[in-house]
Amino acid sequence: MDAPAQPPSELDACLARLAAGDHAARGRIIELCADRLRAVTHRMLARFPNVRRWDDTDDVFQAAALRLHRTLGQLPVGSPRALLALAATMVRRELLDLARRHAGPRSYAANHATHAPWGVGTAAGRHVDALAFPEESLDRWTAFQEAVESLPGEAREVFHLVWFLGADQKTIATLLGCSERTVKSRWREAREAVKAALGGASPEA
Repeated sequence: MDAPAQPPSELDACLARLAAGDHAARGRIIELCADRLRAVTHRMLARFPNVRRWDDTDDVFQAAALRLHRTLGQLPVGSPRALLALAATMVRRELLDLARRHAGPRSYAANHATHAPWGVGTAAGRHVDALAFPEESLDRWTAFQEAVESLPGEAREVFHLVWFLGADQKTIATLLGCSERTVKSRWREAREAVKAALGGASPEA
């Protein structure tokens, strides 16, 4: 005898409302995934030290939530799984934009040294911040993000779940409805493809 179907969750219901044209559902969707989105933001922010120096988790979370809210008005998603991937993408884009902003020659970061005795805007201060915000680091992270986005769909989804969200392979297998062996294979494929796109270097090197 088949098991009874599980009733749809409130998030499923909100996504259905959004797909039907009820854009007011966006606010409730953000509320329902806020804790997960904040956790994703905190984890991903740790990989951007030049952003973490100036912005905290709540700063990035608020900006990413606004991005997600706008995007949901243009690109409705059909499942919590798709919503999770979209939310992670919004956080990543916000972090990259902040990294570029802080690395710019006219940014506050480029003209302020928090760990030096010299004054704001001095040559010595700018030198310290140039070391803290190396251009090649930002370039490497940009190349890394582009490599991830170019992955085939299934491999990209597994990479998002492992790398950005910190999910274990058993959890991913349950979420995607496949075996752990399949998850391991897709993770290996994605990791090798990203590594090859970076010339064999790790983005955290």
